[in-house]
Amino acid sequence: MTTETPLTDDPGAGNALADSTSDASLARSMARSAEIERQLETDPGQFRMLTGDRPTGHLHLGHYFGSLRNRVALQEKGVDTYVLIADYQVITDRDSVDSIQERVFSLLTDYLAIGLDPHRTTIFTHSQIPALNQLMLPFLSLVTDSELRRNPTVKAEQDATGGRPMSGLMLTYPVHQAADILFCKANVVPVGKDQLPHLEQTRVIARRFDERYGRAGDKSAPVFPAPDALLSEVPNLLGTDGTKMSKSRGNVIELRMSADETAKAIKKAVTDADRHITYDPATRPEVSNLVLLAALTSGRDPQAIAEEIGDGGSGTLKKLVTEAVNEHLAPIRARRAELAADPAELRRILAEGNARANAVAEATLAEVREAMQMVYA
Repeated sequence: MTTETPLTDDPGAGNALADSTSDASLARSMARSAEIERQLETDPGQFRMLTGDRPTGHLHLGHYFGSLRNRVALQEKGVDTYVLIADYQVITDRDSVDSIQERVFSLLTDYLAIGLDPHRTTIFTHSQIPALNQLMLPFLSLVTDSELRRNPTVKAEQDATGGRPMSGLMLTYPVHQAADILFCKANVVPVGKDQLPHLEQTRVIARRFDERYGRAGDKSAPVFPAPDALLSEVPNLLGTDGTKMSKSRGNVIELRMSADETAKAIKKAVTDADRHITYDPATRPEVSNLVLLAALTSGRDPQAIAEEIGDGGSGTLKKLVTEAVNEHLAPIRARRAELAADPAELRRILAEGNARANAVAEATLAEVREAMQMVYA
């Protein structure tokens, strides 16, 4: 029989999560991330990366510069890449799945249009991978109620409910994320610093599984790797209204927009009364946001762009931003239109990705059952 590691509800049980954002822990994560960046240049094949999106809306420039481009870069380096369309996670905080099919295929179309290659990147959906979701049961036995409630995302949701009861799925959201990462044994996960507690929860679950069950006959070889964070500086793009970029606020430029729709969105973007254009994010966030957008889409330095416009005012700035954004997105939009015109091919690609992910999940679940001595035939 295996030796059990009982869970406790004492304050120490959640120390790993509480410490994951401490200065010392953050420094360790940053050092490890820098080490991974170096290893990616020499031996990318040692890494398997998992990332993904909830299909709650359409992808926009914030997603593109924040994560999508990096996914393609990792794929091109030779990293074994898994991208999850997290359709089950839509219902963690929503009562309806209206338009979910359209949004799932919109995400898939964007992924392919920006350069993710379905032959090198496994793109799949939560709901079609039963073995992944079955990992939730043993994983839930490895965490306590209080640990889950200390998770920053769960706490934020609880604070935002306005007295509405939190669903069990939202409470166990961090465990579902752990299953997403561990089913394919991903050893690197691109995250922002604010997401480190989620990854630490996954590391805790992986460690506890091996402490409690381990691999039958060989305790020196863990069933699950402890995934590391790949931290990257994400451009701080604001929405066109000068507030946080958000699909629900309608202040985004979606990848699927036409050139004319993009021009209209940028024309309405908030600026300020000073005609002289400068790049100063601290004191002129709205103007600087447009300058940064022009810089990101043209590959130029934002200070140089601001100096070039000078006294040209917001009209000149918006014209330049519109041209830069539309030129940058033109090939992506052309490819997107080709893909959207062939829905049967999109379904085939997703089915193929789901089949690959299913095979990996079944193999992992078989290892879990063996470690838990639950193989009966």
